[in-house]
Amino acid sequence: MSLSRRTVLQGMGSLPLLSAVFSVRASAQSAAAPGAEIPPVLFVHGNGDHAALWMTTLWRMESNGVPRGRMAALNFTDPLARNDDGVAQPNRSSTEDQRRELAAAIKALKGETGAARIALVGSSRGGYAIRNVIKNGGAADISHAVLCGTPNHGVFDSDENPGSEFNGRGAFLRGLNSGESEVTDGVAFLTLRSDGLDKYAQADGRLIGKPGVPTGITAEGPALKGATNLVLGALDHREVAFHPRAFREIYKSIAGREPDRIAIMPEKEVRLSGLVTGTPAGVPTNRPVSEATVEVYRISPETGERIGDIVYRGQTEADGRWGPAEVDSASCLEIVLTSAGTPTTHFYRAPFPRSSDVVHLRAARPIGPADAGAGAIIIMSRPRGYFGLPRDIVLLDGKEPTDVQKGVPTDAATTLRLPAGEAGRTIIGEFNEQRIAARLWPVSEGRIAVIELTT
Repeated sequence: MSLSRRTVLQGMGSLPLLSAVFSVRASAQSAAAPGAEIPPVLFVHGNGDHAALWMTTLWRMESNGVPRGRMAALNFTDPLARNDDGVAQPNRSSTEDQRRELAAAIKALKGETGAARIALVGSSRGGYAIRNVIKNGGAADISHAVLCGTPNHGVFDSDENPGSEFNGRGAFLRGLNSGESEVTDGVAFLTLRSDGLDKYAQADGRLIGKPGVPTGITAEGPALKGATNLVLGALDHREVAFHPRAFREIYKSIAGREPDRIAIMPEKEVRLSGLVTGTPAGVPTNRPVSEATVEVYRISPETGERIGDIVYRGQTEADGRWGPAEVDSASCLEIVLTSAGTPTTHFYRAPFPRSSDVVHLRAARPIGPADAGAGAIIIMSRPRGYFGLPRDIVLLDGKEPTDVQKGVPTDAATTLRLPAGEAGRTIIGEFNEQRIAARLWPVSEGRIAVIELTT
């Protein structure tokens, strides 16, 4: 099935580069009750993240008949917050930067679909931008606001660092939370939160580097007066946005009924594309990287070895786009990213059940002093959640990682370093029921392997 992609609002004068993705397909069935069409939906990622985290949510929406052309996932140009909201930092954004970019993306999606109002769904910091837009003149454009794990009353509440947007006592959050109600009339607000496993909603400051210091925040921090507030159980900070349980509540809120299915329905023909973005001076951005090479191979699900000829090879231009690569929905893949000044990164992925144009790629972190003496490095990454021990089964090369903290889930990646003689062999990564085979590559060639989990 064909896939079209439009990149909007790039280089709009004083606005930073904005990349929002619109993909269109014909829908086999209506996703809403007769006479009640679901509004277009714009998904908004969190601090340091990008649109790709919404991939499985987009697939689940599509599997319930929501056309791709009525959804978009926003990439903030500089997704990481400043230390002090009022003090500029290279490649970081203020709350006002994010408000402007989100407002532009709302205007674009409304224009694309012809809708009078759209729904917004935000993860973590993305909920701040949503609330900021709605409270400061944008309410008439928005029908629903779903805030997933957003630290609405701060990650901490104290007189220290008053300029941080994550300080519940700071000017930004005091402004959003002022008044009898903490929501705006005319917009249906839903908050989703964890029952105690959100790393940014803890009474003790241990997880923000201040053990034993009260934060002034509790597990109820994401809830808002005037909103519908739901607790999703033992999900972590990211899972309350990207878990199937979260999808159910997101869909119910916007559609007004239960989804027909939670499972992702596979497509026979799959086309993949996305952005290559960079991390200048170690700061994650969504700024495009040009002249990066992307290769795609089918691999054995048991060994990670390449099968057959190369599927795709291309080089990015100024917009940082790669693809499309045409694959099938049953094959495990190796995606190789090569760009100047970064390790060649071999991503090992489970099969993609559906097409996506938000398969965004960032090279692995630089090889550093901690890697001294390693002949091969493999990272297992979970972008849509954290590793929870003992909540989850987490195994890398048959062993439970030692660099994953137990208790409240806080770690989205685990690293294994092996001697030079190990390069070339198979490593298995397992997270609960997901299992991905990868191959080790020699550090001496500037290569790192990454097992990237889908769930």
